[in-house]
Amino acid sequence: MQTDNDFMKIALAEAQKAYSLGEVPVGAVLVRKGSILARAHNSPIMRSDPSAHAEMLVLRQAGEKIGNYRLADAELFVTIEPCVMCAGAIIQARLARVIFGARDQKCGAVVSLYSVLSDERLNHHVEITEGILREECGEILSRFFREKRIKAGSSD
Repeated sequence: MQTDNDFMKIALAEAQKAYSLGEVPVGAVLVRKGSILARAHNSPIMRSDPSAHAEMLVLRQAGEKIGNYRLADAELFVTIEPCVMCAGAIIQARLARVIFGARDQKCGAVVSLYSVLSDERLNHHVEITEGILREECGEILSRFFREKRIKAGSSD
């Protein structure tokens, strides 16, 4: 049986794909009953779609695969804390659990800036596990943005 770490490693592999394509390196895996329903990486630049976050893409793929947008018994593994848009979609999909690696101090809508998934005013609440492979998940993002800053500085 695969563990949270195993699924997060798969999400990290997806993040690496985004990194190699010049997209913000975020990866996600949607799991139900121990099996992967969908996996994806950020691709808003490639798709010219601001909603093409890894989380949104796995929710779409899984919904199409099972023929229902309700994914009540599914778990989402994502390398970084979901944003407001993704947290809203997670609520709509009725996910059981979200597992993320690194916090996002600038856009995080699970624990950092907002607590969308546990807001008592909403009709669905999601179990949250954070910090799985935190260092690895944070490092790929830090490296990506560090390299972008270096490139931006060298083009002057």
